Amino acid sequence: MVMIKAMSIFILLLSASRLVAGEIILQSTTSTKNSGFYDYILPLVKKSIDVDVKVVAVGTGQAIENSKRCDGDVLLVHDQESEIEFVDKGYGVKRYDLMYNDFIVVGPIDDELNLRNDTDIKTVLRKIYESQKIFLSRSDNSGTHRKENRLWELANLNPLKYSGGWYLETGLGMGATLNIAAGKNAYTVTDRATWISFRNKSDLDILFEGHPALFNQYGIIVIDKNFCPNVNISDAEKFVKWLMSEKGQEIIDSFRLGNEQLFFRSN
Repeated sequence: MVMIKAMSIFILLLSASRLVAGEIILQSTTSTKNSGFYDYILPLVKKSIDVDVKVVAVGTGQAIENSKRCDGDVLLVHDQESEIEFVDKGYGVKRYDLMYNDFIVVGPIDDELNLRNDTDIKTVLRKIYESQKIFLSRSDNSGTHRKENRLWELANLNPLKYSGGWYLETGLGMGATLNIAAGKNAYTVTDRATWISFRNKSDLDILFEGHPALFNQYGIIVIDKNFCPNVNISDAEKFVKWLMSEKGQEIIDSFRLGNEQLFFRSN
């Protein structure tokens, strides 16, 4: 019992030692990091509210798990169901719709399956499924992977029974998965921001977009100090408030690569 109490005190002291005034840890999805979004916006955050933001960029599932282990102050991911559950279970204070874009289906530029003329994501997935053309899944519990799974469910199809055949599970991030898709002339689902910032497009192109089921909402949550005593609640709330302000939302809206907008304000 004494040893357990001593260990608990040690963990609390270790957690408390992470508290640094004016500094927070942001557990984030990779799509925001890889798009260059943080390189663009975090210097503006520092200038406006004097908060240094250290980004841990992993898949959505891992970012949520890291946050549950109290390794962060703010969570920014894109899987609304999991985000709501995160707050409902007491890990987060409140969830905000921060920004959005969409998912797209990319594949061989010659569009052998004639996906560009389709109007329903279910038809698109059924064509890939029935043709057994190579499709790459991240299979990493990321927000993109979770979205992909829901799209297959929407189409009432189960590609997992073909895993290792035409349905290939990479277990990798979006950039690496797109690189493999380019090498194999394969199909995959990606978020638009990663696609815009991806340079090795080779013979890949956007083959399907614009369907309501492809909507991609990003949420932001301050981790609850009642669950994680080490949370820098003051600076975390200051950061979220700034992003959700009129100025923060305008800056999100103005982020471009070339002439293409990567994220859109939510309010």
